[in-house]
Order: sequence, then C-alpha cells, then structure tokens
Amino acid sequence: MTSIIYPTPGALREKMRLHHRHLLWELPLIYRGESALVKRVKHRVARSKAREPQAVAFEVSTAASEGGSKYDEKLLQNYVPLYVMLPLGVVTADNVFEGGEKLEKQLKDLRAAGIDGVMVDVWWGIIEAKGPKQYEWSAYRSLFELVNKCDLKIQAIMSFHQCGGNVGDVVYIPIPQWVRDIGETDPDIFYTNRSGNRNEEYLSLGVDHQPLFGGRTAIEMYSDYMKSFRENMADFLEAGQIIDIEVGCGAAGELRYPSYPETQGWVFPGIGEFQCYDKYLKAEFKEAAKNAGHPEWELPDDAGTYNDKPDSTEFFKQNGTYLTEKGKFFLTWYSNKLLMHGDDILDEANKAFVGCKVKLAAKVSGLHWWYKHHSHAAELTAGYYNLKDRDGYRPAARILSRHHAIMNFTCLEMRDSEQSAEAKSGPQELVQQVLSGAWREKIEVAGENALSRYDAEAYNQILLNARPNGVNKWGPPKLRMFGVTYLRLYDELFEEKNFNLFKTFVRKMHADQDYCPDPSKYGHEIGPLERSNPPIPVDDIIDATTPMKPFPWNKQTDMPVDGAGQFGLLGGLINGIKSIFFK
Repeated sequence: MTSIIYPTPGALREKMRLHHRHLLWELPLIYRGESALVKRVKHRVARSKAREPQAVAFEVSTAASEGGSKYDEKLLQNYVPLYVMLPLGVVTADNVFEGGEKLEKQLKDLRAAGIDGVMVDVWWGIIEAKGPKQYEWSAYRSLFELVNKCDLKIQAIMSFHQCGGNVGDVVYIPIPQWVRDIGETDPDIFYTNRSGNRNEEYLSLGVDHQPLFGGRTAIEMYSDYMKSFRENMADFLEAGQIIDIEVGCGAAGELRYPSYPETQGWVFPGIGEFQCYDKYLKAEFKEAAKNAGHPEWELPDDAGTYNDKPDSTEFFKQNGTYLTEKGKFFLTWYSNKLLMHGDDILDEANKAFVGCKVKLAAKVSGLHWWYKHHSHAAELTAGYYNLKDRDGYRPAARILSRHHAIMNFTCLEMRDSEQSAEAKSGPQELVQQVLSGAWREKIEVAGENALSRYDAEAYNQILLNARPNGVNKWGPPKLRMFGVTYLRLYDELFEEKNFNLFKTFVRKMHADQDYCPDPSKYGHEIGPLERSNPPIPVDDIIDATTPMKPFPWNKQTDMPVDGAGQFGLLGGLINGIKSIFFK
C-alpha cells in the first residue's frame, strides 16, 4: 500500500479554488478549439505544483491488488455493482433448465466483461405448479450451479406474478393452474376494473388475508413459497452466492396495481384504470367510507378508460374529482392498501430469510408518462398517490426501511427529450424524486433500465443516476446507488459493436476499477438479515407524504462511455481537474 501525504488544509485549498475559478472563466476557450484550453490547463497545473510541492500528494492514492486485479482504494468507494437480467424463460414453463453451451458461453463472456452477477425470476407458476405446497426446485438448482460455475452472484426474484401481458414479455408463464382454478368459481380473487374485466396476472390484494386457497391466504402462500426457497437453496445462501431476494409485490413483480395491461388493450400513453372493483376490495372501501362518516361514497365512476387522456375525464381534469374530499379519500385508501400489501409480504419475506446474508428488495415502477400533468394520472391509477404537493413514493421507502429492504426503481435510462410531448413525461424528474426520497429515508436504492438499450445515451443516463453527483476521487461519493441491473441478456447484446460498448459501460459503473469480488471493499458488506422493526404508525406514514426538495443532480455523468462529459469531449479533463481542486 502506498502511503499518502495529505496536503495542509486552508491555504492550499484556497489556492486551488482560485485556480478552479480561473478554469471556469476560461471555458469559452472550448469554442476556440481544444488545444488552447489544454495548454492553459497544463500551465495552471504546472504552476500550482511549482508553488506548492505538497499538491503532488493529490495524485498519489492507495492501491490494492487481489487475484491480479488492481484497485485505487479511494476510487473503489465509487464502485456500483452491475448485474444482468437473465432471459424470462431461462427455466421453461414446464420447469426444465435446458442450459446448454450457448448460455454458459454468454455467462462467461459477461463475467469476463466484469459484471458482478445476474438477476433471475423464480416463477411461482413453475415451482408450485403441481399443487399446493408441491415445490420442485431442481431446474433452478441446475441454473444456479451454472451461474456459480461462472463465478457470478445471484439476485433472485420471488415472482408471484404471471409472465406475459407486460412490455417486453416474450414468454407465457401463468400463476399456478390450481390457483386459477379457484378463480373459475371465485373470479374476484383477481384484480378487476370498473367494467368487470379480470386480470389474472396477480392475485388481488383484497385476498391477502382471505383463506380461499385450500385454507391458506394469499400472503400465507407467498410465505410458504419463500420458506421453501430458503430450505432448498440453503447451500447457495450460506455460500454467499445468492445476495439479493427481490420480493414480487404485484404486476410485473412491482409494488403496484396492474393499471395498464396490454392484454386488455392499453397502449402508451394511456392513463390506465383503477383496479379495485373485485368484491373484496369493494367491501373494504365501503367499510372504510362508512367509518369515515360517508356511507354514501362509492368507488370512482368518472376516471375514464385505459387509453384516455387525463383532461378527457372528470376525475383527472383540471379541478377534477381527484381534488375533492371524496377523491382524496379514495386515493388515500387506494394507495394505503398497496402500501399495506407491500408491508405484509415483506414482513413474511423477512421472517423467511432472517439470519441469511442477503438483502431484501422490492421494485417500484417508473410510471413517467403524465408526470408533468397536474393530475399524475398514470401514477394514481397504479397506486402511487403522487402530486405536486404530495409525495407518493417516500411512504413506500419508509415501509421498506422497516424491513431493511432496498428500493429497486426502473426507467434509469430514460431522458425527457426522448419522450413524446403529448405524454407529458418526466422520467428524469421522476427518478430524481424517487431516489432522493428513498435516500432521505436512509435506505439503499438500486435500479434498472425499463427497456433494452445498447446506445451510449442510455448508458450515460444510467451512469448519471447511479452517481448523481459524480465520482469522488477521495472516497465515497455523496450519492451512489447500491447496484444496477441491466435488462436483459439477449443475443443482440453480444453483437460486437453492442458488446464492446457494454464492456465500457461496466467499467464506468465500476468507476474505472477492475471487477471487485469482495463487496466489503466498496462499502457493501452484507451481514445477516435482521428481523423487521415494529410496524410504523399511520401518522408516520402520512408524514412521509410531505414533499421534500430532491437532491441536486449533475446534468451529465462525469464517466461517460463515449468520452462526452459535462462539457462535451473535454468533460473528462474538466471533471478530472475539478476532482483535484475540490475534495
């Protein structure tokens, strides 16, 4: 390890601040060509070193090596691990892992590219297909053995939803047939819209505590499944191979209502529909309204249909129903039911995996369309009661904090400029709001891209969100995501041009450091999962709805995959100089 000579604070730092100001004043030199600025920068740095010899200590950093890899220990604190999502049907609907040389080669190529691990859906509809509590894990064990052979970590998703019906679904894996058979006689176990259309993608949260499934409730079925996973994957858990358990809490594995199903005709950017018209949720709403002194209130009948625009509905239009006392009561009830559902299932997940060296996680959906409309209609129908004067995401983060869980958020790759104007989308502002809220609740945040992308613009946007204030040359950055999962392992990723750029992306996620197999070296040591904290009082959940100013974001990443940083092609140079002048 190389020793560090720390510069004396005060005078030296002030001189460097002055030099930094000079450089900013001279940014117009960029437009006269790169050479003029480079010469001036070299002159400033050389003069600084001549006047203050200790300044060279800034260029000296500790180095460590492990298995042939070399690290700058301070830059390593900026490392964001990168995982790749495996194909949806890597284990077939018939519970067969076909494996093969192709997948093994792809995994080895990804490992050689430096990725940290893979994420995989562990489908309820596959594992418990034969009947209640008849679990068959052999195919997934074979998959995990191959992943282990390729020296990759595993993020396992407890996928209690159907595959098929969402953007990007290329295979069909329904929930267990014996559960759907119960739905034949009691279709209200499924989410239902106002028109009476049932959605078999995920069980309605209205049956969370209804013993309709051979004497078990929905929550009990999820709990038994996760306990069986722990028992049958104990060796992988004990070896530290499985590091993350993401708990599916709704459609597409996300904590949300299935408000925009393509199977029922939804197309972007439709506002979606409320999904609370099954008899169980209807009864709960009527009871809640009665207890609030309004037995006459009914569920909304003026919120439009899947592909409406907000202003064409009475509910979401300017000064619409959503702003009335009745509308606010409904939206509070609707969103709180979703939070309670997440709380209940995460509590069972915590019980199942307590003591294991894993992180729990839950995914929140990135509904970016209509974010810039006053109603936030698409978010509201999905269960996120988010408005200009009300935070719809920080309450979810507060719930996650009780269970020591990570919030996983989507649409990291999206930019406002890429969206159609009519959709009034705000993916960048949405990501900034959600991540900031989670960090304010003192929980870790992870994320993924919503759509498959292979271009520099998408990678750079992900890198920006992974470290919103850039890399800190002297240690941990101000803000850093716990991890990023790239969607998804497709053959297109391995095309030469795509894969070369992807390898650069991996390197930049790692802050230009080699792959590090030991998470503790970059501040991500995973200890035994602790038992959940006591339930959070309702008043404390309501307190989390108070809007807070999001943390500031840089305009662009300081570690772009294409060399184009905050000030164009000279971004790397400018940001490097800034890192010298400011600790």
